[in-house]
Amino acid sequence: MAVNPMQLMKLRERFSVFQSQHPRFVPFLQYAAGSIREGSVIEMKVTDPDGHDMITNIKVTPQDMETIELLKTMR
Repeated sequence: MAVNPMQLMKLRERFSVFQSQHPRFVPFLQYAAGSIREGSVIEMKVTDPDGHDMITNIKVTPQDMETIELLKTMR
């Protein structure tokens, strides 16, 4: 899979805007990432404007830990 450099630049710009609009989100992820280990459960909940909830979760595997560790190095 080839990575489009222009898309990466756009993503970087959008992420900067996201961080300025939601300043507590990235520090929370960084803090939480320090507690994640194999067997942890990561849950995500989205509530739409009508109040409907969508919830999913994953149980962290050794392969997931490899991905998480890689993401930590990309700060």
